[in-house]
Amino acid sequence: MYSNAYKKLVSLPPLLWVGLFLLLPYALMLAHSFWSVHDGMLVRQPDLHNYVTLFSKPVYAAVLVRTMRIAAAVTLCSLLLGYPLAYYLSFHAGASKELLYQLVIVPLWVSYLVRGYAWKTILGSDGVLNGFLQYLHITHGPVSALLYSPFAVVLMLTHIYTPFVFLPIYASLEHIPRPLIEASQDLGAAPPRTFLRVILPLSLPGLLAGATFAFVLSLGDFLAPLLVGGPSGTMIANLVQSLFGAAYDWPLGAAISVFILVITLALLALTQRVEKRWSFE
Repeated sequence: MYSNAYKKLVSLPPLLWVGLFLLLPYALMLAHSFWSVHDGMLVRQPDLHNYVTLFSKPVYAAVLVRTMRIAAAVTLCSLLLGYPLAYYLSFHAGASKELLYQLVIVPLWVSYLVRGYAWKTILGSDGVLNGFLQYLHITHGPVSALLYSPFAVVLMLTHIYTPFVFLPIYASLEHIPRPLIEASQDLGAAPPRTFLRVILPLSLPGLLAGATFAFVLSLGDFLAPLLVGGPSGTMIANLVQSLFGAAYDWPLGAAISVFILVITLALLALTQRVEKRWSFE
């Protein structure tokens, strides 16, 4: 057995790492959220002005609602794509399972920016999609609404985060004991009933993990709105970037960041509680 001194010595580097690069920046961000800017100077006098501004100005509420709506749409679309794909690979792919699995995770090897510019090329006025629609005579000219819109942001983020949804769901499905499914079928349960009563409940941890990944990552994304969103697709992270950059309003940007952090932590706590409650049932 290892001594207490050895355990403390081994645990010290990761604790210092977490404290220095995670907890300290959060503490600084929280402190900045209570400060203010006057005449281009940072005033270190604590008050709640930034939080009052955040909740009183309609523009921030509108961007936050749009961000939540886009993140929810990305989560739903990623689940609708990721779960059936994971189910097929786990139960019906057979000998081609490994090949299909590799094809699913191949996009993760490509840079985020490369995939973003690819979608910008596909959805542009002279892009592949507009050219295909005009070739089929569905449209008589370029459809400008495809690019620089919330639709483009949802489409790009769904493409990027679907593998993150697929992986935990696939892992959960692979860990389901096959004798349980055989027992359900032997007892006369139809495939839909077997799925609803056996497969879906046992795969719920992976489903919740994938949904959380998609929602949280989409909530804080700023490159997709920057590349394909335009003014109508601006999300809360773009607002924070602007406040910390050109606007030089670090306190307000920190207040928005703290609020998003609280939403994320609340979502993670809720997901963990639902998962534990379901596992006990």
